[in-house]
Amino acid sequence: MELMASDIKVKPGDLIEIYRGVYQHWAVYIGGHEVVHFVTPDADSSGTLNAILSLDSNIAEVRRQKIWEVAGSNKFRINNLLDDEYEPRDRRLIVRDACRMVGRVMPYSLATYNCEHFVTELRYGKPESRQVKKAVTIGVGATAGLAVAVGLAALISKLFEDDEES
Repeated sequence: MELMASDIKVKPGDLIEIYRGVYQHWAVYIGGHEVVHFVTPDADSSGTLNAILSLDSNIAEVRRQKIWEVAGSNKFRINNLLDDEYEPRDRRLIVRDACRMVGRVMPYSLATYNCEHFVTELRYGKPESRQVKKAVTIGVGATAGLAVAVGLAALISKLFEDDEES
């Protein structure tokens, strides 16, 4: 469900997925058109450049901002992505814990603790990132595919060598 400025059906504790081209940024809605999110020091609403710059960051800050400031011109939606796997924590606890963390600077890792890990830990008590899992799966598949291609190339090369020696 896409959120529109005039038609917000989001509830406190919901996760907000913000589309930023090559990746998604995540926040937790706390009410009053505000979200809490986990961002690297160079973060802004520009999107792709921030994704590239965040690769070089090992810290991030928890911020409280209006959803429109965080999303900028990017599309966003409610996405409580793990509700089918885990019981969400009580909404009041999610909001309370998110607000208590505002201003905190914490370790950041694109692979092991990013904005998606942050919000899923708040909502479910478990830090997970589907983006990271998907990237790892794609990477493993690509590596396996490359290994098969190299193996086939070696086999074909060997067959041609054997042919030339006959």
